[in-house]
Amino acid sequence: MLAETYPYYLANKAVAANTDLEVTDKFSGKVATRVALADAKAIDAAIAAAVQAQEPLRRFAPYQRQAVLEHCIQRFRERAEEMAVALCIEAGKPIKDSRGEVARLIDTFKVAAEESLRIDGETINLEISARARGYRGFSKRVPIGPCSFISPFNFPLNLAAHKVAPAIAAGCPFVLKPASRTPIGALIIGEVLAETDLPAGAFSILPAHRDGADLFTTDERFKLLSFTGSPGVGWDLKARAGKKKVVLELGGNAACIVDADQRDRLDFVVERLVFGAFYQSGQSCISVQRILAHDDLYDELRDRLVAKVKSLKSGDPRAEDTFIGPMIDVKEAQRLQGWIDEAVKAGARLLCGGSRDGAMLQPAVLENVDAKQSVSCMEAFGPVVLLQRWNDFDAALASVNDSDFGLQAGLFSYDLRKTLRAWDVLEVGGVIVGDVPSFRVDNMPYGGVKDSGLGREGIRYAIEDMTELRLLVVRDA
Repeated sequence: MLAETYPYYLANKAVAANTDLEVTDKFSGKVATRVALADAKAIDAAIAAAVQAQEPLRRFAPYQRQAVLEHCIQRFRERAEEMAVALCIEAGKPIKDSRGEVARLIDTFKVAAEESLRIDGETINLEISARARGYRGFSKRVPIGPCSFISPFNFPLNLAAHKVAPAIAAGCPFVLKPASRTPIGALIIGEVLAETDLPAGAFSILPAHRDGADLFTTDERFKLLSFTGSPGVGWDLKARAGKKKVVLELGGNAACIVDADQRDRLDFVVERLVFGAFYQSGQSCISVQRILAHDDLYDELRDRLVAKVKSLKSGDPRAEDTFIGPMIDVKEAQRLQGWIDEAVKAGARLLCGGSRDGAMLQPAVLENVDAKQSVSCMEAFGPVVLLQRWNDFDAALASVNDSDFGLQAGLFSYDLRKTLRAWDVLEVGGVIVGDVPSFRVDNMPYGGVKDSGLGREGIRYAIEDMTELRLLVVRDA
């Protein structure tokens, strides 16, 4: 169960400033707990503390940073079920998926602990011509400075971890704004960090309403802004961020191509497609939104997929056998139901699902959807998937690329030539072959192109963004 109230963390310390932020149980809609809400004064104080912590944290040795991360790993393991239950309540995420996210949180910190000792430089051969004879070059990476982090509601633990863990490994002080609808996981991370000997001001975790959090974007004392969330908000933040480096992890409408040679394992393919489309009610930026199936197996795949979707259990996310929980709120469920209804009115065929009870939207499968419909060309971010046929592989690739987004794409095919062709042609950050685009491991470079974002997450790649190269040239002759 959740505590009655939660403080925020300002300069490493718990501050019970108020109980102004209500956090609801996303299944019942009732208030589950209350959280301290930061105002502009608290955010300004956190930034000032991060600036003061910059030099002490630079001097914090790699083995000390690793020790902090290892302490977190141990404590997260000890508190795993508590964190999973909190996530189930505040995000409406089915309990099995919540436990999976806690496991990924631990994995992310484990990778960061390892990478904290690998932030190396290189020796550069400068003697490329006679004029450079006797010169030697060396480079190293140094922390970029105070970082601003804004994390989303759909993975409140692990997407916060993908900012926090590399910042600790790199030696960067940070101020994190967790999503106001799901702040508890980040605050538990803060509680664990407060047990360590990080220098004062090294971290602050401050829930805040969007309209009161402008300093996270505009304050020039921050040297990096890392934002995960919707494309409209992300690109607006970048436009207002000034001179700081900006990393954006935004949305998508991921597609998955199924080749004709997959008939021998169609049950497996369908199982993975259903998982990719409806895991945590489709509220993932790499959720399978578009399935492009070869005409030779389209009908069979469609029938098996619809039967599987109809069998999914919806309901209370605390139940062990629940697969579909509520969307984050009623407004989002109404929005997506409206998109489904619009597509049907325009000629699409609804094969199953689409009905709504509050924030619960039954998983929907549609076919014959016009590509200009919102449910196809926009990010659905909910329990819906679209089916379409293909006969020409290059035309299928072009259909995947006919999108403003480019995060990840999937391909089920045994054909190596098609695999390499997809890797060459698809305008995405990652191509997943033999599985759905919803696959992610926490050490891989992860991010998108076009409206899907800027930069890459994955611990080593995040550390590169959170550090700067510094050159040393020595003339010894």
